[in-house]
Amino acid sequence: MSDVVTGEAVVVEVRVAQLPSRALALAIDIALQGLAVIGVTMLLGMLAPVTEQAVTAALSILMIALVLLGYPVIVETLSRGRSVGKLALGLRVVGDDGGPERFRQALFRGLAGLIEFWLLFGAPALISSLISEQGKRLGDVFAGTIVISERAPRQDPPPQMPPPLAAWAGTLELSRLPEELAATARQYLSRWHQLSPMVRDEMGARIAAQFASFVSPPPPPHAPAYAYLAAVLAERRRRTEVRLARQMAQSSARYGTPPAGHAGGFPGYAYGPAGGFPGYAYGPAGGFPGYAHGPAGGFPGHAYGPAGAPWPGSGHDGGRPAPSWPPVGVQPPPPAGPPVPLPPPPTGPAVPLPPPALAGPSGTARPTPGGFTAPA
Repeated sequence: MSDVVTGEAVVVEVRVAQLPSRALALAIDIALQGLAVIGVTMLLGMLAPVTEQAVTAALSILMIALVLLGYPVIVETLSRGRSVGKLALGLRVVGDDGGPERFRQALFRGLAGLIEFWLLFGAPALISSLISEQGKRLGDVFAGTIVISERAPRQDPPPQMPPPLAAWAGTLELSRLPEELAATARQYLSRWHQLSPMVRDEMGARIAAQFASFVSPPPPPHAPAYAYLAAVLAERRRRTEVRLARQMAQSSARYGTPPAGHAGGFPGYAYGPAGGFPGYAYGPAGGFPGYAHGPAGGFPGHAYGPAGAPWPGSGHDGGRPAPSWPPVGVQPPPPAGPPVPLPPPPTGPAVPLPPPALAGPSGTARPTPGGFTAPA
């Protein structure tokens, strides 16, 4: 994985193409170019008896240049960074800012490819790809591009919050938790059932000790390592979703509509209906995230958007006067129904946790008296 900074200063995580897949895609492209060269040679051989020798030589140079240089440049420019070999392997060439490959970048890659592959038999490309952290060959370095993989492996479902740790997880300080350590914990939880009891206990204790140096407060006593890690990751994911939903709510309040390209729901969220917002099962058309009854015309933070409520953020809107809602002469729509009270946050001391769950006769984990079960 690698981080790409877009033109809007947004950091996007992309999957860099591995060297074997790039080599196989290159082999497919070179095989196609070789077949094209053979076909051009046979065609020029048929035209040689009826044309002059100089014309035949000029046509030969022109056609070979079109095959060796024009093929990668034209195809990658028209397909936005996907040659035939890259299309077969699920690869794509993008700019360092994550944008599509342009003609200038494709031309630089094609010119460098003539030297790297056809004159020096790929040695500079191999050495450069092994040295670069992002697997760039010389053509990528000159053109400012990177080859990424669009076929991501199937990801395991995110860990669920253990109910006994929900109240404790709401008080966590997670700003110092590194992404690499969180990824290690996710892999451990996804492979928990594949490890022997001794290995998973030892590995879980080691990862939990590393978590404790970045996360505070410490977990309740006698908390299983897998439950502690699952609670931290679930709370981290919940806060990320809340932050993204708040940003989308602010955008919708300022501009009136969700960002383009998300009509009919949002990717990665099972309950994002048309006009709704991600991660919220009851975000109706015109509503706002996190509010079960945010009707059309309502405002974030107000269940019913009362008449006369100022527009959110109007105090920071360049000094312009804040309009009122509803406009003068327009009656507000009647409320859809009584507001649904939100459940109060859990209070009281944390529930003491029992030792880890034991495996049942069939190999599956049995729930302990405290309600903990092994990772699914």
